[in-house]
Amino acid sequence: MNVQIRAAVSPGEIRVAAVAGETLLDFALWRPGRPDGVEDLHRGRVAAVAPSLAGCFVRLADGDGFLPDSEGGKGLSEGGAVTVRVTRAAQAGKGVRLSARGLEQTEGDAPVLLARGPGALRELAAFYPDAPILIDDAATLARLRSEWGGRLRLVPQAFDDALESEVAALFESSVKLSGGAMIHIEPTRALVAIDLDSGLGGGREARANAHFAANRALLPELVRQIRLRDLAGTILVDFAGLPARKRASLGPELTALLASDPRAPRLAGFTPMGLAEIVRTRRHPPLHELSQGPHATGLRALCEAARLPQRPWRLRALPAIIEALERDPVALAAFAHGAVYGVQLQADPGLSAPFYLIEEA
Repeated sequence: MNVQIRAAVSPGEIRVAAVAGETLLDFALWRPGRPDGVEDLHRGRVAAVAPSLAGCFVRLADGDGFLPDSEGGKGLSEGGAVTVRVTRAAQAGKGVRLSARGLEQTEGDAPVLLARGPGALRELAAFYPDAPILIDDAATLARLRSEWGGRLRLVPQAFDDALESEVAALFESSVKLSGGAMIHIEPTRALVAIDLDSGLGGGREARANAHFAANRALLPELVRQIRLRDLAGTILVDFAGLPARKRASLGPELTALLASDPRAPRLAGFTPMGLAEIVRTRRHPPLHELSQGPHATGLRALCEAARLPQRPWRLRALPAIIEALERDPVALAAFAHGAVYGVQLQADPGLSAPFYLIEEA
């Protein structure tokens, strides 16, 4: 399988795709100015021991995290220093998950960031070690040349129209498939609900005879969408038109397909109502989280402004969006590097959706 890693660069964000021919294998977002912290190495200080949670809370240089007893937290005392690595990004107001296993402990008082994690591009480059890396930004390529040398290639456009379209579809809640079939994906705070729609027509008996085959045919795309969108936690899948007693017969094939995912998801079983329960470990934030919030909106605005003709532009946006961009010096520096005039930022609390305007300065 001839795999390529394609990196499409915009101010503050790099979209990274692993493709084989016309097939999208993996996708991730890398935001160097606001990384998610995964694999960051910290020297922290124990803020509180929580026996009821079997772990302790650790104060880091940029927030707090939780260190389970099973990951090296057992026996630590409040106020003690500990070297930890981030194993899971923050979620739903909770701090990052930490591990101290296998790490050399360092002395020191104040919490400090010791090293940043690799980021999405390096992670995919390591997962596909023989894949060439195609980048459409000369400055980014120059920064990475000493690391990858001959693997790097500068291209005019990393994503062609087909790849752009497929990546854009990953941020939609419904996946349209051939024959009228659909996969509807609805994330909630507690879990991700997925509804399969076979799109079958015809009489009742014809549908009954075809439903099993239709659901079985949807399984590969179901597993692929879970991986591409980086869905995690508890995932409940409602199959189309099958009685609950028949749904479990899809279990072996679903389990086999899940085994190809490096995040090692597992089929926990079927609920009494016939919903398939999949558990997939969270590591990075899923795409639906990365596409929301002031920072994501600000990056979309910068990307839009970067495509406009070279002249003085002003980005007028909600204060939260302006503040998020000002906390991301990489994004603003990248925009300034590629633009003659840069961009002026102006907070305007009175704007409605999409909450920003790009206008001539």
